[in-house]
Amino acid sequence: MTAYDTPTVHGVHLLHDGPETAPPLLLIHGSGATGSTWEPMVPALAERFHVLRIDLPGCGRSSTAPTYAVPDQADRVAAVLDDLGITKDVAVAGHSSGGYVATALAERRPELVGPLALISTGPSMAALLPEPALVKLFTGGALGALVWRLRTDALLRKGIAATAARPVTIGDEVIDDLRRTSFKTFRAIMQANRDYLVEQSIPQRLLRLGRQPLVVFGDADPRWDPESAHEYDVLPDGRVEYLAGVGHIAMLEAPDETARLLLDFLG
Repeated sequence: MTAYDTPTVHGVHLLHDGPETAPPLLLIHGSGATGSTWEPMVPALAERFHVLRIDLPGCGRSSTAPTYAVPDQADRVAAVLDDLGITKDVAVAGHSSGGYVATALAERRPELVGPLALISTGPSMAALLPEPALVKLFTGGALGALVWRLRTDALLRKGIAATAARPVTIGDEVIDDLRRTSFKTFRAIMQANRDYLVEQSIPQRLLRLGRQPLVVFGDADPRWDPESAHEYDVLPDGRVEYLAGVGHIAMLEAPDETARLLLDFLG
């Protein structure tokens, strides 16, 4: 089935792939990214699922919001699913900080979230590595705001590739969507994600919820210490998988491998 958009719901842009009658699978992107970053994985996933790719509020084609606190973002996602008539047991996969929104969704609406997968989702602030120089240039203070306004397509592609360990192909749609997010909004989202993680680690939140997620990490992730994936070992029956030679953006670096892990986990 060809991908199609739905009208913006609660200011949120949503892209559908796969049969509408198939079980739903929600994909949540990371900080400053958009649903289009999942594109290389979608063909494999859409053979078995009704794949829903969301642009979180403030990102891509979605409207801005008064606050980007992670629980608030989760509530907005839940409202979209409610409007679609999806009210229980939806499979959810989050990339990077998208895993925080997925976790908060499980906290806020436990009946709504079924199987949960976290891809390159840093478990705690202690696991954060120093940012690559180009990423730091994009995100830092007054200089970051200036660089943000002067970004070329080539510079955007280099910024994304700086978090990868393998060569990546970054489509024009991804670049166009990234341009829609303002520097002010991006900084607010980053701070909100940090606040959520400082409050309590992701493994501890999931332990409290009794969740057994799939956790996928690249063993060459330059943003989060790859060894920190083992912080998720506290979860009984949780599953941690490493992708060899992969950095932070598995869906672009190793889409086939990542899709296989996800499909196997979802049965």
